[in-house]
Amino acid sequence: MSSIKSYKQYINGELVSSTSTDVIEVLNPCTEEVISTIPKGSNADAEKALEAAKAAQPAWEALTAAERAGYLNKMADVIRANREHLARTLASEQAKVIGLAQVEIDFTATYFDYNAAWARRIEGEIIQSDRKGEQIFLHKCPIGVAVGICPWNFPFFVMARKVAPALVTGNTIVIKPSSIAPNTIMEFTTMLQSAGLPRGVVNFVCGSGSLIGDALVKSPITGIVSLTGSLEAGRQIIASSAENITKVSLELGGKAPVIVCEDANMDIAIEAVTNSRIIFSGQVCNCAERVYVDRKIYEPFMERLIARFKKVKVGDAFDTGNPEMSSQVSRDQVLKIDGMVKRAKAAGAEILLGGNPNGAFGKGYYYEPTLITGCTQDSEIIQDEIFGPVLPVMPFDSLDEAIANANDCQYGLTSSIFSENINKVQYGIEQLKFGEVYVNREHFEGMQGFHAGWRKSGIGGADGKHGMEEYLQTKVVYLQRH
Repeated sequence: MSSIKSYKQYINGELVSSTSTDVIEVLNPCTEEVISTIPKGSNADAEKALEAAKAAQPAWEALTAAERAGYLNKMADVIRANREHLARTLASEQAKVIGLAQVEIDFTATYFDYNAAWARRIEGEIIQSDRKGEQIFLHKCPIGVAVGICPWNFPFFVMARKVAPALVTGNTIVIKPSSIAPNTIMEFTTMLQSAGLPRGVVNFVCGSGSLIGDALVKSPITGIVSLTGSLEAGRQIIASSAENITKVSLELGGKAPVIVCEDANMDIAIEAVTNSRIIFSGQVCNCAERVYVDRKIYEPFMERLIARFKKVKVGDAFDTGNPEMSSQVSRDQVLKIDGMVKRAKAAGAEILLGGNPNGAFGKGYYYEPTLITGCTQDSEIIQDEIFGPVLPVMPFDSLDEAIANANDCQYGLTSSIFSENINKVQYGIEQLKFGEVYVNREHFEGMQGFHAGWRKSGIGGADGKHGMEEYLQTKVVYLQRH
């Protein structure tokens, strides 16, 4: 058994002990072994981090945007210099297969560089006045102190998704990592000295969401809260932010539909649907969560999809045989997934493949790749987020029926359509009520887009120009010449 690491809080440029002596244990999901402990932080930790960010913000804002961007480039350099160590840390704490873990680390470094490049593109406006001799200027200004609350599924990348745009626009930030997968972020804190960031610009505090997270959100110091998490977590953030009318940006759950038309390229659709379901063992907010297939091709499609799912390679995150998926992140995840599958079966659905926890590895929180059919549109497994390698597939008789069923959901994050007919594709794009529509490809967004959900999938969004502007507020100046 490897030694257990013990992490500290990172506040005002230093690794410091928490005011609380309580700790949270972090497990390796593949082995069920404790691999680290993090502080179960206190309200005092939250306040200390926020005060450090508040004190640092005026001087940080006073730098030119290009100067701030230079620090983002240095943070990217630090990540690249430690890329393999960070990837192995990530794989060990959340059972992300090592290849995908390395992609996340490398993508995160690029994300810092991408946001740094926006420094010279932050623009205001000159607005025409109704008065002679007057100029109206719209300025874009930092909000002040940001709070970022990170999930366990892409913890390192989502940290950058909050830190990079906040910093380049002149804000300082306090990050709360997930208590399930905090290690990669906390390893990064030990490397930040080499980036030369001014003290207090970035702070990291660990602890439970109900205690330290709530304290960060409720503080009058906090100007914006950015959360990536569950629908229930989003509701709690909105409630906690109400007293100070704090701005929130929320990426919450998803229940992404896939529509496969009669004229779809079957090879592309089968591979894309599979990849969109099993990436990180189905624990991704934009994963394909339900598939609607034209009845004319339903049987051959299902034959091929079952065959492809049977070939999905499952293994330890560090398996040199390059598995496509690994363990779920926790026992709770397995119990949740299995409960949904068992209830669907009891309600009359047919399990075509899988349908059980995978005990082949002896230890670890594995679940079998699973295909289900015979579900009703109003059933739990069609309406609620599974967040695991389970895919319900349903036939449809018309494109309008498929679109209506796709839109029949409380979530509105991502969706996709597969067709070789441009008219069907265009119609689907127009009618699908989701923040993202993928056409003839897997579900995975680009950093230059805008990852934002409709309905209960969230408020605001991330990435690209519009994601950066989440961290800006406007000041309009009326300048009268006499």
